[in-house]
This record gives sequence, C-alpha cells and structure tokens, in this order.
Amino acid sequence: MNTLINEKDEMIMKLVHYFVTEEDYTPINVQGAKDEIWLENLNAPYKIIRINSKYIHNNEQLDYDIFRMKYVVKQIKKKTLSFKMNVLNICLDLGNAVKIDEEERTIKTLSVNNINDFKKNNLIEKFYPKVKNMIFKKNDNLMQGFDEFLHITDDINNKTEKENQKYEDVFKPKKIIVTKILILICVFMYLVTLFIGDNFDNALVLLGANNRDLVLNGEVFRLIASAFLHGNLIHLIVNMYSLWIIGSQVENYIGRWKFLVIYLLSALMGSLMSIVFLDEYSLSIGASGAIFGLMGSLLYFGYHYRLYLSRTLTSQIIPIIIINLILGFALNGIDNACHIGGLIGGYFATMIVGIKYKSNKRETINGLIVYLILAVFLVYAALKLV
Repeated sequence: MNTLINEKDEMIMKLVHYFVTEEDYTPINVQGAKDEIWLENLNAPYKIIRINSKYIHNNEQLDYDIFRMKYVVKQIKKKTLSFKMNVLNICLDLGNAVKIDEEERTIKTLSVNNINDFKKNNLIEKFYPKVKNMIFKKNDNLMQGFDEFLHITDDINNKTEKENQKYEDVFKPKKIIVTKILILICVFMYLVTLFIGDNFDNALVLLGANNRDLVLNGEVFRLIASAFLHGNLIHLIVNMYSLWIIGSQVENYIGRWKFLVIYLLSALMGSLMSIVFLDEYSLSIGASGAIFGLMGSLLYFGYHYRLYLSRTLTSQIIPIIIINLILGFALNGIDNACHIGGLIGGYFATMIVGIKYKSNKRETINGLIVYLILAVFLVYAALKLV
C-alpha cells in the first residue's frame, strides 16, 4: 500500500523538525486543537509558535481564529506564570482575500505557502538566524519523501527523549547529605551553647551571635556563625524541621555544593540586612535567614521549571513566603530583616551558582553583580549608622 505525503504535511513536518531540533521548542498538547500544532519555548523571542494548516478564506474567519488563540494563550500564561507572551502564528493556507493585521502586537501572523517562503521571511531571519543554515529539500519521489518523514520523526523523538532525560536527571530523588550535615552542626552548636559557662546569652555572644558593633569592630565571622546558633529548644526544632523540609528539596534539585553555597550566601545577606535594621544592642541568631534564602532559591528554580512546578509555586512556595513574612512583622522577637535579606540573597545566590540545563553565563554574571552591589550597599549603610 502506498502512502502519499502531500506538500502541506511535508511542510508541517519540516517546520516542526526545525523548531524542535534547532530552536529547542517543545510540542504542547492543546485540548480541542485540530489541524494545528503548538510549540513552546519560554526562553525564545516568540514563546509560543502555532502552526495552523486549516484553510482560512476571509478576515472574519481569521479574526475568530485569533480570538480563539488568545484564549488558549491566556491559559498557557496562567500555567507558566508569564505576564507577556509573544506568539508566532504560522498559517499555511490563507485565502488571497485575507489581510493580516500588522498592528497586532502579541500575536504575529505569517502566511507561509511553501518552505522557501518561511526560510526567506524577514521576521524568521531576524529572530531565528539558524534558519539560514537549514536545508529544506522538496521531495517529489514517494520513497524519498517517506524516508525523510521517518528521519524527521526520529529526530523529533530523539530530541524529546533527551529533554525528558534532562528533566528526569533534575527531579529524580537523590541522596541528601549536606542538609543533614547542616542540621547536625546546628544541633551540636546548641549543645555547646548549653554547656559553655553559666549564662546562655553570654555563650551565644561568645560563639558568634550577630551584632552590629561587634561585626563592625572586625568580628565578621558572626555574619555566618550566627546562622548556626539558636536561642532555645523550640527555636532549634522549628528551624531544623524547616531546614529539612525545604533544604532537602533545594539540595535535590540544585545539587549538594551549589546548595551549600546558596545556604551560606543567604545567611550572609540575611545577617548584613540584620545589622542595618537592628539597633547596636540587639543580638540576632538562627538559621531562619538562610532558610528563607532556600525559599528564594526554590522561587528562582520553580520559575525556570514552571512548566512542572507552576502549581507548587502558586499554592505552596509563594504563600509560605508571604505567610512567614507577615508573621515576622506581626510577632515580637523575630528578625524579619534577616528573613528578607536571606530571601533576596538566596534568589540571587541561585542565579550565581546556576540551575542545571537552564542557566547561562549572563544570568550568573548578573546575579553576582546584583548580589555584590546589595552586599556593599548594606555594609555602607551599617557603617553610616555608627
């Protein structure tokens, strides 16, 4: 039995093949979509590409089609937590009487009659320069066309399989080590505090409680040491439980050594914020600043993997951050400045260390610059208070 691959089907295959294998787009399932393919890449100039093979014979039909597209895009924006989403609408069968609205900003419609129209289109050349190096051949021979179909299908399947392997590598359960070590250190330091001297507060000061005057007098070790000290057993238990729940997730997703760097940089930023907003007589202790930093890290990680974690972000991570910050302002004795500093520090620290398969050098450099600027500003602010 002979299978005929018509020109439109061949063009669809080649377009999908190009965007998936060369531009890192991923096919997405849109309920009710017929004769159209939706592709997604949240890091591309056009986050959504829709390839539409339906015949559109007049502008009224095109307007309705775009209206329906906007509804689908709205749902995708909600899922991916995107405020703005440019869409490229590639139409393969527009009638001669159809006039494309050039003023439309969020949805750009292209009329493509053949593969060369696509390759030579000014917009495609501008935003997808790789297309210049692509070779699109027309196959009049049935067997050659079928062989190319198999080749294209294999390429797309291989690309999809590699992407699935990346996500599996990131999300698969791993052995948690650093989080456990940090918990053991905090417990050990609490026991040491109990057995040093007769006065618990004096022991905290001796071991590294954070204080503006002491830090500015050269005892900078307190900026980190204070994150391993706790004022009482309940304080210790609450923080260690939070560290285990949140820290094990960050360590699993980010990696052990990156997790440790994020933890320490979060603690440092939280302590710097603390010495600016607390008076010279106050002591600040506890791992909560660093733990808030881990929540900031999850916020950054979740946004980059929002296709998988969008519900977790909106229903768990963001509400937990907001609730804890509100409690920090409402209750006495809580160093909310440290919490806010840790949250910010954890976010930018994660930019610095990077997320596997997602981050690039530009994000790393930007994260480092912002972190350093903020740290220097806080040091300057603390010095001005003396």
